[in-house]
Amino acid sequence: MRRRAFESLVRRALKRIPKEFRDVMENLEIVIRRWPDPDFMQEVLGDRHAMAYGLFVGTPLPEQHVGDWGGLPAVIHIYQGPLERDFPDAENLAREVEITLVHEVAHYMGFDEEILTEYGYD
Repeated sequence: MRRRAFESLVRRALKRIPKEFRDVMENLEIVIRRWPDPDFMQEVLGDRHAMAYGLFVGTPLPEQHVGDWGGLPAVIHIYQGPLERDFPDAENLAREVEITLVHEVAHYMGFDEEILTEYGYD
């Protein structure tokens, strides 16, 4: 899939995620990468061979303090290559992009995996 088509898929998925998740995304950047960078995965996850669909990097909302500033912005990385490889069907790919976004925004919100089941993303 071409980059623009994948970006469009991500935009559509953002419109479908629950409002509670969209409402907190004001200070959250979404970056689409083709594949995870091994050095970045080593730095963040301690495993240069880790393969992920998405990754949240930053300080979760519950750990942020009023008056904090100057830090790096929170970022969600979405990895196009692994998603396309594992979900070649267009409908399944669209669903998994949405699940990945919700999963990573949940990390930003400080939620654990159980919240995803509550919202139907399991």
